Amino acid sequence: MNSNRRVLLFVVYSVVIYLMVSILGTLFHVQWMPFKRINLISDIVTKDSTDVSDTLRDNTNGIVIEKKAHEDFNLYLRPRYITSFNTDSTEPSLRNFMQKLYDLKTGKKRKIRIAYFGDSMIEGDLLTQTLRKLLQEAFGGSGVGFVPITSQVSKFRQSVTADYSGGWADENFKTSNGGRLYLSGHLFRGNGDWVMMSDHTVTDSLAVIEKSIICGPASGPVNISVNNATFTLHADHGLNRIPLVIDGSRQIRMSVAAPQLPVYGISFETASGIFVDNFSFRGITGIEYAKIDSAFMTQIAENNPYDLIVFQYGVNLLFRPNDRNFNWYARALMPIVKKFRNCFPASDFLLVSTADRAFRYGGEYKSAVGIDSLIKIQATLAYETGSCFYNQFASMGGTNSIVDWAQRNPSLANKDYVHPNHRGAEVLGDYLFRSMMSEFEKYKRTLK
Repeated sequence: MNSNRRVLLFVVYSVVIYLMVSILGTLFHVQWMPFKRINLISDIVTKDSTDVSDTLRDNTNGIVIEKKAHEDFNLYLRPRYITSFNTDSTEPSLRNFMQKLYDLKTGKKRKIRIAYFGDSMIEGDLLTQTLRKLLQEAFGGSGVGFVPITSQVSKFRQSVTADYSGGWADENFKTSNGGRLYLSGHLFRGNGDWVMMSDHTVTDSLAVIEKSIICGPASGPVNISVNNATFTLHADHGLNRIPLVIDGSRQIRMSVAAPQLPVYGISFETASGIFVDNFSFRGITGIEYAKIDSAFMTQIAENNPYDLIVFQYGVNLLFRPNDRNFNWYARALMPIVKKFRNCFPASDFLLVSTADRAFRYGGEYKSAVGIDSLIKIQATLAYETGSCFYNQFASMGGTNSIVDWAQRNPSLANKDYVHPNHRGAEVLGDYLFRSMMSEFEKYKRTLK
């Protein structure tokens, strides 16, 4: 046997032995550090990541749970409860936001804005239209808030009717590298294009609604058409909120023949009250916000500030039925959460977990096997960034709740076992509102 053949056989036999040892070690959970370094299948084996303390030890990524005085991480498991992880249950979460609610409730004229981010779970203003309605009934204000120029669910959405021409150029998360995309994930340009919107949320016949354009900068004055009359825009800032019409009408028609003007949408608000802007984008996980320039987000905070930012994602991470390890998501989303917190320093931040979703296992629909792992990862992100957390999964009933919701009569969820329907979204919106009001009552008790 020549030397080349001996070398080849040595390599082949060594690889086979290493492979067998790797498989047996993984199957029988052998833990030996020198072996762990040469485990040939370690990169293709999914590890159950329900033990966050074991899986988030990578200090280089800044994702490690540290015990903090007077805080309890396991509070994330409580349903219908907004937690800041404070062990003192009498202390309110979202304290700054609650203080602003109290000011509004006790007669101070001001605007309070909530930016609610999510995927198809809130598409068409689902959940947020209920939350908005209940908050405005409790604290005042009328108006649907921000509405993008075009939307693939504009005919589905109930809170506002939108009709528009087909020529609007749409830059978005799917087609653009980001930069100056708005919080909606879109940027529109019109070259003789029009949009007409009608707000269906206003019930007060005496309400005066401010209809404002949200747009980017223009190098000089730009003429647009508003309700068939010429209106000259002076868009001097990186982000501009410019009132177009202030009257009792719930409708506006606008046309733009200036493709150099970045247009984001139209907002409907009264002069005082609470407003909820729905920023839904189908199919995303939240990490797409890395594309938006931080300096631009700071300009948004300065010219169109938010008092509360809500982040609800997760179901699009559960697209494979057997996935259990979401450490990569923690490392990807951590800088996004920090980015929002840095750019919106005056805003409270609430991270809402994924809702339930189910797959067919053994011929029966059951909750995704990795959902507990994902929620623990999301709670860790809130805990490590000083944000508040709300467990949507536990709030809707926990394990197999989406199956139960879909099978009820009347149903609360679609038979895709992913999306609550309008009735289910109303339930979730009501749960979140009641959880906010529980914190508000705590805040009021601290003032006595």
